[in-house]
Amino acid sequence: MRSVSYLGLGGVLAVAMVAASSAVGASAETFVHAPQPRVTAPAAGKTETAIFAGGCFWGVEGAFYHVKGVISAASADAGGTTGSPSYEQVSTGTTGHAEAVRVVFDPARVSYADLLRIYFSVVADPTTLNAQGPDHSSQYRTALFPQSAGQERVARAYLQQLTAAHIFARPIVTRIEHTSRFYPAEDYHQKFMAKNPTYPYIVIKDAPKVDALRRMMPNVYRS
Repeated sequence: MRSVSYLGLGGVLAVAMVAASSAVGASAETFVHAPQPRVTAPAAGKTETAIFAGGCFWGVEGAFYHVKGVISAASADAGGTTGSPSYEQVSTGTTGHAEAVRVVFDPARVSYADLLRIYFSVVADPTTLNAQGPDHSSQYRTALFPQSAGQERVARAYLQQLTAAHIFARPIVTRIEHTSRFYPAEDYHQKFMAKNPTYPYIVIKDAPKVDALRRMMPNVYRS
């Protein structure tokens, strides 16, 4: 699990954490060109909300923040049973929550289907169960939380499309979960990548997601 003691010995601890994960065989970041979704849904209004879980919410939030049409991205916890959990509670892996990001977007500029394609291309590895890189436990699972029937239809169709396309070396384990409960993470987690660009965990694990988005999907990237 990554360190959040960045106000003190965070730099040293984060480097040690990433180095240790590499020593036990954690894979490097890999990115794929996920295909354009064949199933889409009409815009449900001037804005829509989507919730994604893809490991450490710092990188998920940071990547979606750089997508044209995204109005806001906020780190939170979703999918568990404990009300208003603290970061320390979620980190035990016993609350059922996943570190997640709530994305508010303009569907006239970027669709939910577009966000799914970005998610599976550069945001998360959908083939690792309860783990992303050096982070291991159920709070780091990959999950989609559709906020409407239209989003769920698009998400299920895209998972089937990706499975049939065999673009990943291992089976997809990303789940579709149902919740409208969204518990914002503590203030120091919000916009963590933007506020701490030189923090070792960000440099090693999360900044590559944004760089991949810029290189692979320049038409949707914003600086």
